[in-house]
Amino acid sequence: MKATELRQKDVAALQTEVKALQKAHFGLRMQKATQQLTNTATLSSARRNIARAKTILGQKQAATTSK
Repeated sequence: MKATELRQKDVAALQTEVKALQKAHFGLRMQKATQQLTNTATLSSARRNIARAKTILGQKQAATTSK
């Protein structure tokens, strides 16, 4: 997911997006552990997507508390 798409969401939607991304990352880790994962690059992209969403979430929360 691109940062521009994430910036259009509100705080509640970003929180649910982070939860969904974390759940997907957990599934990928379990696939890797059971050697069912063929494309291991999806793990790093999932981590980056989580970090991107958390960063934008933190920025939005800081902007609302500073006002």
